[in-house]
Amino acid sequence: MAQMNVAASLRPFLGAAFPPVELPEQEMALLADLQRILDTDVEPGATEVDRVGRYPTAAVASLKRSGVLASAVPKRFGGLGASNRFSAEAQVRMAAADSAVAQVFKVHDELAREMFQYCPVEFGPHLARLLLHENVVIGLAVAENRSRVDAPMQTTAVEQPDGSFVVNGTKIYTTGAAEADYIALWAFDTAAGAEDFRLGLRLNLIPPTAPGVTVHRDWDALGQRGTDSGTVTFDDVRTDPKLRANVPGRSPSLHGPLRYQIGFAADMVGIGIAALRQAVPFVKETSRPWPSADVASASDDALVRRLTGELTADLVAAYALTMACADLLDRFERSTLTRTELAIPAYAARTTATRAALRATNEIFQLMGTRSTRRVNGFDRHWRNARTLSLHDPIDWKYVEIGDNVLNDWDPPFSPYT
Repeated sequence: MAQMNVAASLRPFLGAAFPPVELPEQEMALLADLQRILDTDVEPGATEVDRVGRYPTAAVASLKRSGVLASAVPKRFGGLGASNRFSAEAQVRMAAADSAVAQVFKVHDELAREMFQYCPVEFGPHLARLLLHENVVIGLAVAENRSRVDAPMQTTAVEQPDGSFVVNGTKIYTTGAAEADYIALWAFDTAAGAEDFRLGLRLNLIPPTAPGVTVHRDWDALGQRGTDSGTVTFDDVRTDPKLRANVPGRSPSLHGPLRYQIGFAADMVGIGIAALRQAVPFVKETSRPWPSADVASASDDALVRRLTGELTADLVAAYALTMACADLLDRFERSTLTRTELAIPAYAARTTATRAALRATNEIFQLMGTRSTRRVNGFDRHWRNARTLSLHDPIDWKYVEIGDNVLNDWDPPFSPYT
């Protein structure tokens, strides 16, 4: 009964269209606390975050107070050990409030979950303390401006006698790094000389204030402007041996790239919800009905109702598939299904959510009419955010890969993009 009361207190996405949230009691309580913070501290500032185009400092500070940044800490270290389904649900709700905040959380949560799986034994308790007691937020530095997306990593890590590394390189698309407490930096140890690239990968947590780290704050994108995902350079940066975050060969995890895809799907669903949820009061209070409809309010126009229902149904379908894939992540971590059985549904969730979000953020203007295009309304940010996030990796290739599996029983090989 208590869980039903908590679920009833959650702000509905769009009327009664979405199924009720079902999570364990502790996760549901944390989700309710998060929703209150999103409603009071995050969503009201989303338009300004987009306008300024810089890190959502106040919003992330609110997330720290909620405890959600530590939700991935396993129970063996004194944490909640929240499910992947909780993470996906939280990301949808964050993206419905501010999609930049959702992406900053996405990176942080995925990194935390990954590091607990492949970090050195002694680092796990230390990471748990950082998350539980210091409320740290972690940003990412992995992508590089190379001739090919999958070209060899140029950022180098040279090991020192004390177990530290000296790191040199330049990273782009560093989501969350601009004001993170720690930057998770991937670099390559050329001394490893391994045929398997994973044996040469080194992950270290580095404070952005460390000597040699320069955060350039040069992010100037069409959308997702508040992620501040610009350039970071590392010039002879000395790492802390206590902050070595991976065991070579065990990282990245086999399902890490699939977790990223499901997270992107969750964020896209949230963006679509945000657009439609913001359009509803405008339609009811400001839009003028077309004469042919012969009604007093635009919300009574049959064509407006139809399009609203169609856009909503697409988002509900994408949401349901995304949540199902989050459950599959949990099953995969219990070793009850194959990687392919996780990968192909994850691709389907990513493509479905991307299409639903792009359509919703575009066609809300058809619902609202010409008045909605005034700059002061800021409705365009939803499309800009969806369009930008959709480009992270092209969904056309996901369709090809789904088709290859259906037609030829193709199994996706492990890579950062499959």
